[in-house]
Amino acid sequence: MRRVIILGSTGSIGVQALDVIRRNPQRFDVVGLAAGRNRDLAHAQADEFGVADVVFGADDAERLVRSIDADVVLNGITGSVGLGPTLAVLDSPATLALANKESLIVGGELVTSKVRPGQLVPVDSEHSAIAQALRSGEKHEVARLILTASGGPFRGRTRESLGAVTPAEALAHPTWDMGLVVTTNSSTLVNKGLEVIEAHLLFDVPYDDIEVTVHPQSIVHSMVEFTDGSTIAQASPPDMRLPIALGLDWPHRVAGVGAPIDWTVASEWTFGPLDTEAFPAVELAKRVGRAGATWPAVFNAANEQAVLAFHDGRIGYLDIVDIVTDVVDEHEAFAVTLEGVLEAETWARSAADELIARRSG
Repeated sequence: MRRVIILGSTGSIGVQALDVIRRNPQRFDVVGLAAGRNRDLAHAQADEFGVADVVFGADDAERLVRSIDADVVLNGITGSVGLGPTLAVLDSPATLALANKESLIVGGELVTSKVRPGQLVPVDSEHSAIAQALRSGEKHEVARLILTASGGPFRGRTRESLGAVTPAEALAHPTWDMGLVVTTNSSTLVNKGLEVIEAHLLFDVPYDDIEVTVHPQSIVHSMVEFTDGSTIAQASPPDMRLPIALGLDWPHRVAGVGAPIDWTVASEWTFGPLDTEAFPAVELAKRVGRAGATWPAVFNAANEQAVLAFHDGRIGYLDIVDIVTDVVDEHEAFAVTLEGVLEAETWARSAADELIARRSG
């Protein structure tokens, strides 16, 4: 029986994690929950799973992690506010099942320097797929990581045609429902850029050896190419419960957690190159990742501000990545400490707000 704390229990990841646990009561025991603003749902979850400790907000989530013994903590908090809880888990004996990619990206070496071997298990479907595929070979045999991208709702569109995109259109993702910021990031490919940085930090593979391919069907979740020419892919119908379940009990599999591919039905899987002119966010993310230090934190924070401004009607769709680029270009590194990262984020949000005001004015 694995004792589990879920951070972000009322969000998409948290709700699906509790569904996995609900179906496997003999395997998992929920001992703590942290949520955002949806207090009614959080209290209902606590009642259902017999949880005495339920808290609200990232600061209380960090205190919860430090005060309760757990075997695994699932960090499903959205945004860089998840960094404090991530660091708290890494200070404990617990395994960190990480769905909060922002905390790894903005924390960088603050996070990676704390991780014990096997302590951090990725929950993003792409990185879970890579972790599974990597078990097919040795570290020195890895040639490339290939992250798949659905291409979002605007796949095949030119940059010029994206100028009039509305917030509603940006949220109409063809495969996943991930909330306002992440769904918008998937449409701009910022999310894929963040995942490239995450892949580098998780698996210690150079940026030159991390590629993105567009795979609209979202069946192959990512691949690893080995030096002998073999490419190992992880394939399954899109369902986050599979990588969540692996995160909760890595490397063991939870039977029946997801439906397998139906091989009696004809289907086509297609792969194509990323249009970096229409979607420059991935190349920008690689530049930011190579720069390291506090540049990834600035990239993420500026993007969050720009996405919110877009949904408030203050800027256009193409302004999102343009503003992020301008903020990144202006940045000068802060100290790589928790305080330095937070200071860099504050600076980036302010710089982004100034650019947003100019464009909306």
